Amino acid sequence: MSDRLPPLTALRAFDAAARHMSFAQAAAELNVTPAALSFQIKSLEEHLGVPLFRRLNRAVELTEAGRTLAPGAAEGFQTLSTAWMATKRLQDNSSLTVTAGPALTAKWLAPRLYDFARAHPEIDLRFSATLRNMDLARDDVDVAIRFGYGGDDGLYSVPVRKEWLTPVMSPELAKQFTTVESLRQAPLIFDDSIDFLQPPCDWPTWFRATGIDYTPLHGTHFSNADHAINAAVAGMGVALGRRPMIISDLQEGRLVAPFKLAIESQARFRFLCLPGAEKRPQIAAFRDWFLAEIEKTAHISDDFTIIPVEEIAAL
Repeated sequence: MSDRLPPLTALRAFDAAARHMSFAQAAAELNVTPAALSFQIKSLEEHLGVPLFRRLNRAVELTEAGRTLAPGAAEGFQTLSTAWMATKRLQDNSSLTVTAGPALTAKWLAPRLYDFARAHPEIDLRFSATLRNMDLARDDVDVAIRFGYGGDDGLYSVPVRKEWLTPVMSPELAKQFTTVESLRQAPLIFDDSIDFLQPPCDWPTWFRATGIDYTPLHGTHFSNADHAINAAVAGMGVALGRRPMIISDLQEGRLVAPFKLAIESQARFRFLCLPGAEKRPQIAAFRDWFLAEIEKTAHISDDFTIIPVEEIAAL
């Protein structure tokens, strides 16, 4: 048996058949006839010197040799496919695929994207609003905007401003709840999407920052930050709003933040891409625009007394 690798076409046929456990389905995937696929697998078995499949009446199953080869073949073709796609993307300066969480997309990115599109008509922008972990080396995504504490080893990462939160409500509701003490009787809205933050950035923490020891036991809970803010805009209650999720509504008067006291987390959004990809024209343009847009509203923080949650936890 030679150590020389067999033809890639034969290995591709085996990989497809091992994944589908069907010669017919594998042939359909590769757009060849079942007879042609069977011939490729037979030539691979002859090259190896042992069978890779047991041919049953209406099915096939892997032999021990087949089970040994299948994971490596699948990984090898996935690696090759990833490298090929990454190499093709290097030649593409006209399209840009960005992923960001649904809340940030709805409350911050979407209202501003027209300006970016108008300034860069040569870029075909695509968005994927998801919190799913993305592999920038494998997935068809150029940029990820993610929120948290970092851990971005192996990636080009640009952290932006720290996150702060403050109570927000509709102007009508603000007429009813004019003091911090009165919030104890207010209908409170909870954003459960940030329950992972430590120390917590929640209502009890904010109340402690004001000097009040109060833990709300009732309220309306939302799993998405944008849903919580939209509920506050509708007058459903008072939300502890995150800076990027509330800025547009504050500026346009749909929400007010009457107490000017905010709590700050070490967590923040980060602009992420593969190392070296930040030099591609469309990625550099989007990064520069993204950072500039954040700075446009940085002055709003000056209106608040901002207390790090670590200091509150130490009280």
